[in-house]
Amino acid sequence: MSSQSAQRAFQLRVNPITGNSEWVVIEEDEPEEQTFNGGSQNALLATTSYLDMLNDSHRNRAFREAIDKTISTPCHFWNWVAIDDGGAGNGLDDTSYGDCLRVLPSNGEVNEEVVRLNGMENQIKLINKRSDELKRGIDITSPAQVLVSEILDSELLGEGLIPSLQHAHDMLLVENPETVPYKATTYGQLVESKFLWKLHDLHGNEAKVSDGIRLVPTGLDNILGVKPQQYAFHCDAIGKEVKLLSEPFKIFEFDFWKRPDSHGETEVHVKATNDGRVHAVISWWILQLDREGTIFYSTAPRWISLPGNTSHGDWCDHWKQCVWFVPGEGMSITKDEEVCLHAVHTDISISYNLKNQASRNEIMQYGFKNGNFKLILPPERIAIYGDSEWRHTMFSAISNSLQGRVDPLCIVADDSIFLTLLVAHLSKTSHVMSFFPGLQDKGFQYLQAVANSNGFSMDRVEFLNKRKTKLTMHDTHQKKVDLLIGEPFYYGMDGMLPWQNLRFWNERTMLDSVLSQDALILPCKAILKACAVSVPDLWNSRCCLSKIEGFDHSVVNSTLGACGELPAEQECPCLPYFIWQCGNVKKLSEAFTVMEFDCSKPITSSCGKTQVEFTEPGICHGFALWIDWVMDSENSLVVSTGPEKRYWKQGVKLLAEPVAVRTNESRSTGEFRSAVIQASFDPSSGDLDVRHAFS
Repeated sequence: MSSQSAQRAFQLRVNPITGNSEWVVIEEDEPEEQTFNGGSQNALLATTSYLDMLNDSHRNRAFREAIDKTISTPCHFWNWVAIDDGGAGNGLDDTSYGDCLRVLPSNGEVNEEVVRLNGMENQIKLINKRSDELKRGIDITSPAQVLVSEILDSELLGEGLIPSLQHAHDMLLVENPETVPYKATTYGQLVESKFLWKLHDLHGNEAKVSDGIRLVPTGLDNILGVKPQQYAFHCDAIGKEVKLLSEPFKIFEFDFWKRPDSHGETEVHVKATNDGRVHAVISWWILQLDREGTIFYSTAPRWISLPGNTSHGDWCDHWKQCVWFVPGEGMSITKDEEVCLHAVHTDISISYNLKNQASRNEIMQYGFKNGNFKLILPPERIAIYGDSEWRHTMFSAISNSLQGRVDPLCIVADDSIFLTLLVAHLSKTSHVMSFFPGLQDKGFQYLQAVANSNGFSMDRVEFLNKRKTKLTMHDTHQKKVDLLIGEPFYYGMDGMLPWQNLRFWNERTMLDSVLSQDALILPCKAILKACAVSVPDLWNSRCCLSKIEGFDHSVVNSTLGACGELPAEQECPCLPYFIWQCGNVKKLSEAFTVMEFDCSKPITSSCGKTQVEFTEPGICHGFALWIDWVMDSENSLVVSTGPEKRYWKQGVKLLAEPVAVRTNESRSTGEFRSAVIQASFDPSSGDLDVRHAFS
């Protein structure tokens, strides 16, 4: 939302420490502050995929070659309509063949800078609108002959490709236009993978756990699970753990040169190539960018042999493969058996069902056996809740904290359904109050459904539907709180940096007035840990832009939080990643402690400084940072969220320039043996400022 007369924009941002949404005014005439964790406009753009996309040289080259080939003669004004999702532009504004109209629904000022830098103000007209808002005769004078579009996500359709193409063909284009891309084809493959199975089948997974808690009780198999959709995932990261059960098969084909249908269905008969259990369908797409079929771009995993001159590009994060989970424990198949994949696409998604002879034509799909209610959690949270080590740590911590306490009052400050169940299950005299700040009444509905199966009555459990700042002794029935706990887990905040879960520490502070003098706070401490890493693929995807297929994009480097060739005062942002999925990754040091946060006391600003010695030689691209949550006063029960724990994201602080490092034993010269890391935490914003110096 913006006001042109006042030259200002308004953005709705979430303060990660308070959880509150805040409107922020951005004065367009004022320079952006060079801070990235705290919510500047630059910070928001740095977390998008624009920079990674613009660094995808394989993509850039394919589009450029297709545009050169498709537009072979000069075009008249308005004859090239480029539709994309905004940001820094797609880097492909070749105006060698005529004038160009670009339709950009957001961040138009960034694109204007790129156009000016390349001296194309008279050749490119930018319209800061969604393409489906354009009107012929008002925004464009005549139908366009060429359509260049890139409204693609990992699933292909999720960014609204079909509605945008429909509108373009109905309102903006001549009949039988030239298009880049020409068409897209989706492919799939049946796989067995215990890792992928653990991301969705909590019922089967927790059957092996002996703590007495059943998050998915027998008979309520669908009460808790993941959303029935495809999930974007770097499948190459688990390539060695995947058993292929079929050859790749074609699913859908979408032509860009004609108006697409909103709905489509197909059945694919797939022959099994191995015995096994189908846990998932892995899917990807291939773009044919030119009409003749000589220029392609593929998102296939690297184990796939691609046809013709199609090749795998470099690691990138903006387009991944997709995973569709086969419900429950999957489908057992034998070699040469034929299974039927029923695929359906809508305007914005693709879904699958499986059936085979052994299932007597029963369709393997997600259903709802418990009325219309199902609690949806992210796949990684499902896997955590099924992890026996994590559950044992939580079980031990809560069991120890409840010992000797009579009629304890416990508050669960976050969205943890597990801890609420655990306290009510372990202490038959406890009273549990849960805030569920993200889940809200869905969390309470879930508890009502599973209470009997977990041996407790709901008259001992309450949902506190009010702000923590307004909680009084009246709300706690004139009783002080004996136990304040959290995992911590905040629903809907999966893209946050690890230390932003220190929201729990802030909420402990807000509840200080209702805590008893001997109240136990769990986690009682948070430890910021780090290690030096070599991540060349990630660094290359985030490095500074210069020329993209001949066009200078360097003006957007600061805005997008690029690394390399930055002004001395500018730091690269900390960004959240599953670092184990970031292509080539190598640890260059042991994990070390940067600072500690004492959750037993009110929140305060914190700082820490430490020196790290390198244990492996190599090129250091930055530091991975995470939080270890200490669940007891003896520091014996610790939940780590580090790189070895694959269900949590880490924060990655990339260097402005890579640095060659060596160990103390190495005799190499010109390389660094250690680094000093200094960090400070701002509790008002959740910012963590990380600085480094090599020696």
